[in-house]
Amino acid sequence: MTTDIFKPRGRPRTFDVDQAVGIAQRLFHTCGYDAVGIAAITHALGINPPSFYAAFGSKAGLYARILERYGGTGAIPLETLLLPDRPVAACLKAVLDEAARRYGADPEAAGCLVLEGIHTKDAQALCAARRAHAVAEDAIHSYIAARYPDEAEYLTDFVSATMTGLSAQSRNGHNVERLLATARLAGLALEQALPDRRQSRRDSCDVQHPARTETGG
Repeated sequence: MTTDIFKPRGRPRTFDVDQAVGIAQRLFHTCGYDAVGIAAITHALGINPPSFYAAFGSKAGLYARILERYGGTGAIPLETLLLPDRPVAACLKAVLDEAARRYGADPEAAGCLVLEGIHTKDAQALCAARRAHAVAEDAIHSYIAARYPDEAEYLTDFVSATMTGLSAQSRNGHNVERLLATARLAGLALEQALPDRRQSRRDSCDVQHPARTETGG
């Protein structure tokens, strides 16, 4: 997407909004929302403040655009990891492993942009980050509840808390190896809390109907 930014004199120059959102995303992810001012944003984008406000309305408006982009390019792809034909614990472990890898992949832009955004002091940006976080939590909760309705709430809290911790630790300097170790310890707890009921039913059937053995007659 491009738009024309008009200057008082001369011809308008083309401003690539999508590219600007990508540049600003990197800036926010590296420094944190509250640490980035309008001057830093306009300098990074190579535009003046009036052009910035014409394109995005406000810093929070830009952040909302960034979160939308992040959801499609940088966030954990829950729809490809939470599979209905696989054990729930295994899929949740895959989510935590993916979080560890993504959060620690780039030390200069570590952690989750959404999870770190919920610490902002800006009310509008905070609402945007919380909405994005709620979408992810709802997806995890719905996935668990489909097979473990009684455990869905507290296990969603557990997964969410683990991901929040992984994000924080990555920003504190933990590398991917350490983050994966933490994620896999959490995965062991999930396996204990969520036994594969399909396997349990198969085992029960084997006990109730042991295989017949042929005998001579």
